[in-house]
Amino acid sequence: MGRDGDRTERARAVIRRLARTYPDASIALVFSNPFELLVATMLSAQSTDTKVNEVTATLFSKYRRPDDFLAVPEDELKDDIHPTGFFNQKARALRAMSHRLLENFDGEVPSAIADLVTLPGVARKTANIVQANAYPQVARRDRDAGIAVDTHVGRLAVRLGLTDHGSKDADKIEHDLMGSIAKKDRLRATNLFIEHGRRICTAKRPLCGDCAIERLCPSSQRAGLIDRYRLARG
Repeated sequence: MGRDGDRTERARAVIRRLARTYPDASIALVFSNPFELLVATMLSAQSTDTKVNEVTATLFSKYRRPDDFLAVPEDELKDDIHPTGFFNQKARALRAMSHRLLENFDGEVPSAIADLVTLPGVARKTANIVQANAYPQVARRDRDAGIAVDTHVGRLAVRLGLTDHGSKDADKIEHDLMGSIAKKDRLRATNLFIEHGRRICTAKRPLCGDCAIERLCPSSQRAGLIDRYRLARG
């Protein structure tokens, strides 16, 4: 298996090697139930998982249920989530999401992608993260289940030649990855790509000399190849 050729075979090889490199790779957000995971994932937009975990360490003792997000003044909620950034938009989204849960789902986080994406502030990335980590059994049989494409997953998909689209085209990248990564491997692939993107395959300066999948990568700087990620960004 080399840098080119069949995407499905290369994706399998990439996942195998990354799994050996990061055997403990898992979601970094801290949560104890589906509602906490949904809130944490919404807060993680334009923020870091570390910062979100710092905030939710106290936030979840105050906001335990959807009702709690509606019981306080919006400005109070904004103050409570302020460190995660974009707190105005996030406060509105959290309150709207909580209202929808109470109105349509008896206050419970739905497990199907088709239902999750009806929640305000929840697009496919968030829906996939919540379903895969909170309802893995449902994810295995949900025909709408996909793969969460965040900035790291998108960047690696481009560099590894697993998509023909730019890293910003999350929906198109997800479609391409679903064609080359088996459903049973999608959560693991997401976690492995994110871990590798944080540690080695960074946006500005990928550490190709330390990369476990360098020989599979058609963007290897060590091999003198063009960085498909930077090329796609123009």
